[in-house]
Amino acid sequence: MKYVDEFRDPALARRLADELRAAVDPARRYRLMEFCGGHTHALARHGVLDLLPPQVHMVHGPGCPVCVLPVGRIDMALQLALERGVTLCSYGDVLRVPASAGQSLQRAKAQGADIRMVYSPADALQIARANPSREVVFLAIGFETTTPPSALVIRQAAQQGLKNFSLLCNHVLTPAAMMHMLQAPPAAADDAPALDGFVGPAHVSVVIGSAPYEPFARRWHKPVVIAGFEPLDLMQAILMLVRQVDDGRAEVENQYTRAVTREGNRVAQALTAEVFELRDSFEWRGLGEVPHSALRIRPAYAAFDAERRFPLQYRAVPDHKQCECGAILRGAKSPSDCRLFATVCTPENPLGSCMVSSEGSCAAHFSYGRFRGTAVVAA
Repeated sequence: MKYVDEFRDPALARRLADELRAAVDPARRYRLMEFCGGHTHALARHGVLDLLPPQVHMVHGPGCPVCVLPVGRIDMALQLALERGVTLCSYGDVLRVPASAGQSLQRAKAQGADIRMVYSPADALQIARANPSREVVFLAIGFETTTPPSALVIRQAAQQGLKNFSLLCNHVLTPAAMMHMLQAPPAAADDAPALDGFVGPAHVSVVIGSAPYEPFARRWHKPVVIAGFEPLDLMQAILMLVRQVDDGRAEVENQYTRAVTREGNRVAQALTAEVFELRDSFEWRGLGEVPHSALRIRPAYAAFDAERRFPLQYRAVPDHKQCECGAILRGAKSPSDCRLFATVCTPENPLGSCMVSSEGSCAAHFSYGRFRGTAVVAA
């Protein structure tokens, strides 16, 4: 397939693997964090991890939007569906995330709540148009990639004068979380991975561009290389990071030049700024409260803000005591470090959000057999 097969060429992969082996310092260990769930799955699915030199260790970061959503935010959605009687719409993965008291949106649906899986916020808007007597709430999640579509439906609802549509906004921001991971004190003695650099997210960077990472790289002296999703994209990005670390550089480089620019998508950025503003703080699963790391709906569009409309109060709720999802999202542990992984916790019976989402690191390790020691490498 054009523009896909070219980035999966086995001969080029072997050549890049040879270049990586030649570039690494044998006496050094390189800890590189990929900050994107799509990258985590690509590394596992295509066998990239098996081609890396032993000195290069990939650390999975909090790049899965479903995974970082804390229990308390799911509980707010459950309150809307079970107590307020709204029609709640969201993406399929979110419905399976465990909430308080063994509950989930999927189980609430089985109990009679009107909870619907949709593929986009535009689907939820259409449901609101078709059911003017029903309150319809879209449970909005995601990084900068999925924020512009949420902003668009709010603006459309305002223009159309819809009175029965609102969003429960949980949109979060990537650079703020990256910054927080380096400046926040560790939660435990073994909880502070020393990172040498970051593989920057692809889709997020298409929207925001590469410029927002530049202050981060300068302040913390950590290189960032934005990468595409194909195996050769990732291998080239890792090679670029290794060379920066060896040279003592901390720059923002763009491997994904076919889609990412320095300025990003100005139209999407303007739409987001029109509808949303920064929250002072927001809780991330695994990271705790992160300042200025999420968005809320501006007062001008308050009529479409479910938190104001109903109103709702957020209450922090701890994760399952034995679930290591928080530590995995911080990069402090790997999926196989969790005693529940691949035994009690599986994709069919997830106890943590990292096993629920198609972008979760636990789901990636389980799906491609890496926890068994013999990876399943996709063609």
